[in-house]
Amino acid sequence: MPAGYLPIFIFVAIALAFPVVAIVAAKLIRPSSPFQTKLEAYECGIKAASDSRGRYTVRFYIIAILFVIFDVETIFLFPWAVRYHQLSWFGVAEVSVFLAILAVGYIWAYKKGALEWV
Repeated sequence: MPAGYLPIFIFVAIALAFPVVAIVAAKLIRPSSPFQTKLEAYECGIKAASDSRGRYTVRFYIIAILFVIFDVETIFLFPWAVRYHQLSWFGVAEVSVFLAILAVGYIWAYKKGALEWV
């Protein structure tokens, strides 16, 4: 039984060793001459105005999540468009319900003020 697992163990050992060997080789080969200007964050030659770990408002995250949700939901229109002729009126009814639910979500988000940036 363990002999059957030998190729798996070899594969795991190679998969773990390859990135480690590559990182060590890169560390040994690359030139290393760190200095202050080289270690600074690149911002078009302008000194950083503040820490990059500043806080963002919750509105930014809400709008970003809403964008992702509605964008991913519209991806579901592609399979419907591919099979449009086969689905006939049943497909039109299905996509109409889907788009109505999507529109209700947009209206709800708008009324809650989630789409207002200020």
